[in-house]
This record gives sequence, structure tokens and C-alpha cells, in this order.
Amino acid sequence: MKNNIATIDYVASLFCQAAKKTLEKSTKKSIKFSHTFQNIPKVKLKPEVGCFVQFSGDYDGLVVMNFTGGAAMDLYRRYMIAMGMSESDLAKEPTSNEVVDTMGEMTNQIMGKAMQMVESKYDLTSYFGQPKSLALNSSITLSPDLDFQDSRRIVFSIGTNRFHMELALEKTEFIQV
Repeated sequence: MKNNIATIDYVASLFCQAAKKTLEKSTKKSIKFSHTFQNIPKVKLKPEVGCFVQFSGDYDGLVVMNFTGGAAMDLYRRYMIAMGMSESDLAKEPTSNEVVDTMGEMTNQIMGKAMQMVESKYDLTSYFGQPKSLALNSSITLSPDLDFQDSRRIVFSIGTNRFHMELALEKTEFIQV
């Protein structure tokens, strides 16, 4: 690609835009992301709520979403209220099944939008399964079988709560002709 920017950075940028658009639409709240990507050696699930999903097709990779308890609760609360639920009916703990499942659903929506954006820009298609989401007490390193290049971590925020997306992409270079 042009300017010696790695393909993973172009893909990460699209994933960031997809996450921002999806979460803002579903929570009716401003979502920000850092325009500085971190180069990380491997992706990890981290406490308190983590979601992961592999994708494959014309390009292969792995996405991990890590939510602190505060970020998970804020996103969950705003998502459910936007859908018409009353505050009194909402879960109270970030590790409750309702919150964990909602973070998985949001990750699913983000992935759908991201795949659509990559296909629109590069005419390449990948598919993903149902994201897995879990409440965690400690970190878990994920090692996909693919030959991955460096991974990226992107910091997001909703209000004062921060959460992270980690992206691993196979060794590939998108060359537009």
C-alpha cells in the first residue's frame, strides 16, 4: 500500500470507524478512539469482560474486545435504555450474563460493520462466527494457528471509561491496482 503504512493499520482504521459508528448508533453516546495504534506482540483477553472472534476468507484475523467493568456497564446501560428498557430492569454487575451477552452482541455488530467496510474499500470478503464473550478474573493470551504479523491495540472511550480492541491479522499486504 502507499506511504509504507502496513496493511494491518489500514484494516485497524476501518475496524475503529466501524466500532465508533456501531456503538454510537446503539448507545446514542459519543465514542472516541485514540488515533495512535499500539503495536503489540500478541492479543489477550483481559478482565473484566472480554470478547473474541476469528474471521477468515480473503483475509484472516482475530479481534478481541476488552472491557473494564465500568465501560461494560456504561455501554450495556446505554444500549438497553436506547432499546426502551427501564433503568430498574437492568443488570447491576458487569460480570452478569446480561452484560457479558450484550458485549458479545455489540462485538457481533461491530464485526458486521467492519467486514462490510473492508469489502467496500478493498473488494475482499471475510466471514466470522459468533463472538465468544466471557467474564474474566485474569488475562488469557490467544494464539491463533495462522502466521500473523504484528497485532494492534486501539484505545476507545465512552465518557471517562476506556476499553480496547486488539486486532491480529495474517501476514498480508493489500495492494490496490
